[in-house]
Formats: sequence, structure tokens, C-alpha cells
Amino acid sequence: MTVDVRPIRVLIADDHPIMRDGIVAAIESARNMTVVGQAADGAEAIVRYRELRPDVALVDLQMPGVDGLQAISTLRGEFPDARIIVITSYPGDARVKRAIAVGANAYLLKTATRDEILMAIQSVMNGRRVVATDVAGQIASHAWSEMLSDRELSVLRLVATGHTNKRIADILCVSEDAVKARLKNVMAKLGALDRTHAVTLARNRGFFDD
Repeated sequence: MTVDVRPIRVLIADDHPIMRDGIVAAIESARNMTVVGQAADGAEAIVRYRELRPDVALVDLQMPGVDGLQAISTLRGEFPDARIIVITSYPGDARVKRAIAVGANAYLLKTATRDEILMAIQSVMNGRRVVATDVAGQIASHAWSEMLSDRELSVLRLVATGHTNKRIADILCVSEDAVKARLKNVMAKLGALDRTHAVTLARNRGFFDD
């Protein structure tokens, strides 16, 4: 007697149609998986998830309007048992930690092979977490590094847009000495040589994407 095994139902959220097509082809090539829906942004992903209740959702981080992190946070708030895999072009230990903090079960890069995608889907179905090898290496290399505080990030974001310390102080309603102190802490935590280097390192690690 044969036993009917229901295929794993997958929702894909990515704003690039070609990327979605590639993931669909990879998933549909597996006998025990099927794509039940697609979304082009975070808002649509939330709506489609509510309608379809997939077993697994693959969600890009960088999408217009409601981004991937916001979508994941909303879905996990409504569906605590949701299984969500981030699939993105962006590595960075801070970015991964944010994704996991809001509820992602796995973190893949868009360079992942077909087998890596299928294995990740199966793994999260079995209750395991998955992090891309390259990204896991970044996390390990910064395991003992201090995270930047919200106040430090507020200064660094303004540095990234070209503001002077005096202008940053005016915008944040703090003293110029406070701005300098926060920047000093930022550079120490990141191991940066100067403020421009600090912005580059912060972007690479995923502290901010703008």
C-alpha cells in the first residue's frame, strides 16, 4: 500500500521576477515540494501568506515598500510557527542577527545552489536552522565584537549621508562632544581607521543598507 505524502507548500517573495522564476524551477524540480504562491514585495507576501498558509516562505530582504524584515516580523507575530527562509544578495553578521531576531529560521544567499535551497527548505521543515556557510563564517569572525547601539547608528547614518559633526549634533539635539564620543565608540567597535571606513564596514556587516 502506498502512502500519500503531501508536498511541502512554498511561498516565494522577491521583487525580481527572474529570481522568482529560478527559485520556482528549483523547487518544482523536487518531488516533495511545490510552489503555491509568489509575491513581489513584503506587503503582498503578508497577504499571500494569510491566504495560502504555506509550509515555508522564502523571503527576500530588500523589497519595495514593506521590506523583508518587516514582513517576517509581521508574519511571526500572527503565525508564531511560521517557517521562514531569508534569501538575499546581502551577507553581513549584523544583518543575519536582525533577521533571526525577527523570526527567520534560515538565511541563504542568492548564490545558493538548487540543492542548498532544497536542503534548507527540508531542514526548516524538520525544525532546524540554516545559515549559509559564508555568512556563518562572518558571524563567527565577529562573535566577540560589540554591536552598535541605536544612538551610535543614528550618528553613523548621518555620517554616511555626508553631514558634519556640528550638523549631526543639531539634527540629533545633542552636543558636538556627544557626537564625537559616539563616533569614537563606533570606530573602536568596528576597528575602523576613520569615519569613512566606519561607514563602509558598517554597510558590509549589515548594520544599515542605505
